[in-house]
Amino acid sequence: MTDSETPRVRVSGQPDELDTTVPHAARVWNYWLDGKDYYTVDRQAGDEFLSVFPGMKAAAQASRGCLGRMVRHMVTEGGVRQFLDVGTGLPTAENTHDIAQRADPSCRIVYVDNDPLVLAHARALLTSTPEGATWYVHADIREPGTIVDVAGDMLDLTRPVGLMLFGILGLIPEYERARSVVDTLVDALPSGSYLALFDVDDTDAAAVDAASRYAESGAIPYNHRSPEQIAGYFSGLELVEPGVVRCGQWRPEGPAPAGPETTTRAGLARKP
Repeated sequence: MTDSETPRVRVSGQPDELDTTVPHAARVWNYWLDGKDYYTVDRQAGDEFLSVFPGMKAAAQASRGCLGRMVRHMVTEGGVRQFLDVGTGLPTAENTHDIAQRADPSCRIVYVDNDPLVLAHARALLTSTPEGATWYVHADIREPGTIVDVAGDMLDLTRPVGLMLFGILGLIPEYERARSVVDTLVDALPSGSYLALFDVDDTDAAAVDAASRYAESGAIPYNHRSPEQIAGYFSGLELVEPGVVRCGQWRPEGPAPAGPETTTRAGLARKP
């Protein structure tokens, strides 16, 4: 397909059956971000989590601001015009394509998630500038080879890509498998690409306890990692200052998010 024939917005994949009887991470996250796309079971799980660890809402909102700053850095300072956002979650204000195309309208973005509700909303909410393109692919992060193949049909993998992995790797129980997923995705990208990553660490006992109770609801557990494990995702890459830090501490702009951050870790690194 030639560039002139490429659709500006495209959604690929078939949804799985939507299960509203157990919480789902993307919907709970949307609730913490003050969105509207969740069910009662998600709100209840989110409230129970916050009753044990109130700081999670501040962490979620801080991670959203961090995502925006990292995307702007990659476009304005890193020269990136293509993004692969895996585990994007439900569309809200200031999505990756909103931020990237505001900085440069020619940016192209591929979103990947496996939540059927995310797919349903992607069909209605994803937009693009005339100069750029936005795509959504229904796929599972545990199959990184499939993601690479699909991304290769939509992006030019000979040119730098910004790989976004925000709040998704903890859904993979085994750390070594999560590392392998990151390595597979990064290995498929050329020099000059970036890895932007946010995850939840295990340094706050209340947050770990809340996550354990959340898993008892029947939802897919989210596994907190040690700070050293999160830093390990960036092995072999060149970290952008200030390194792997709390989301609110990554090149903050304006006032800090309300509430303390005690459990976030985020970093941006360039592939040499």
